[in-house]
Amino acid sequence: MSFPIRHLPVLQNWDCHVCGTCCKEYQVTVTDEERKRIESQGWDRDKDLGGLAPFKRVGPFWARRSQLNHRPDGSCVFLSEQGRCRIHERFGYETKPLPCRLFPFVLVPQGDHWGVGVRYACPSAAANKGRPLSKHDEELLEFAALLAKREGLTPQPDGTSVRPPRLRSGQRVAWPELQRFVKPLLNLLRDRSDPMERRMRKCLAFATVCRQAKNIAQLEGDKLRELLDVLESFAGADVPADPMSVTPPSWVGRILFRQALAIYTRKDHGPNRGPDIRGRVALLHAAWRFTRGSGFIPRMHAWLPETTFEAIEQPTGPLSPQADEILERYYTMKVGSMQFCGAASFGMSFWEGFEHLALTMPILLWVARAMRPLPAEEAVTRALSIVDDHFGFNRVLGTLRQRLSFKILARRGEISRLIAWYSR
Repeated sequence: MSFPIRHLPVLQNWDCHVCGTCCKEYQVTVTDEERKRIESQGWDRDKDLGGLAPFKRVGPFWARRSQLNHRPDGSCVFLSEQGRCRIHERFGYETKPLPCRLFPFVLVPQGDHWGVGVRYACPSAAANKGRPLSKHDEELLEFAALLAKREGLTPQPDGTSVRPPRLRSGQRVAWPELQRFVKPLLNLLRDRSDPMERRMRKCLAFATVCRQAKNIAQLEGDKLRELLDVLESFAGADVPADPMSVTPPSWVGRILFRQALAIYTRKDHGPNRGPDIRGRVALLHAAWRFTRGSGFIPRMHAWLPETTFEAIEQPTGPLSPQADEILERYYTMKVGSMQFCGAASFGMSFWEGFEHLALTMPILLWVARAMRPLPAEEAVTRALSIVDDHFGFNRVLGTLRQRLSFKILARRGEISRLIAWYSR
């Protein structure tokens, strides 16, 4: 039995435009079956792979695994001079490793089906270029079956594939009830009567009230739905419409925010490697600059122009409606696919994961401000590619220390303040 896929009716498009970003940026782990299949294809190391082995072994000795090898410039050994995959060209698309075929899609198990997300680290996904996601349903169904086999997912007696993420620490509800919490968040994110920044602040207010309702995890069915409807309707009651009237972030919030910025804007390898972090001393100096928060900003990513912390703190006015639509698409996809919690996000609970997702909004706004010479829509699109390269995938974000930092920001109300501050 294979689980069906479900994706939201979001205007998200994608097709591969052969930019080669994924072949230059990511380390691809392959199964033993995939490794043996590629080895049997008869690749000539000197003629085809530049004298390099097709694979490398990584990880501790008790859990060694194989990855596609990379050249000194960071590109996959199978990437041709024309920017195409040699495996694909010679033996067909279906012979490539599953992670290569799946990117930029993210399939998230949601009980009796798969949710479909997209990695906006792919420039084509961030720019919304290509066919609607619904046109990829046939291949997504195939990927879902292969991924279920790869991860050992089989239908449980209740018809689900995995246990649902915790609602919060110490609370767990069934999949149908957990998905009821998704609907109000989506409604708030899609409400175009407010700018996107206020929509997210309303979502955070809704999350806070749900956290404070101690017995909410005991409700089911219509009773839970009715309560969530009421909480949703009052979510904006105490959320100021004007971001200028929101209390500025505290010094604690600013320091923890800049530490998160240093993680989200850092690029250590590939063609977009940050020019100002090449070497341990340069990296330590960049970390100090972000902690201090003044003077020139270290270029942790090649796309970041030369600018200062002080320049980014200057108000730039609200985003354009077009830029708001880009952010709406991004956050709707993330929430609808539940890519922000559970196994898709370092085992975070539903509300912890959502607050972490909300923190990416001021980070996106900060990065977009750094690219101020670009049109707002292009700056936001580029910021998405930089930030989403890390969300759910950079293991540093899942460490105990970093999660504690996110929790401090959330409990102090700093995330809403930061969103308002960088929306001025």
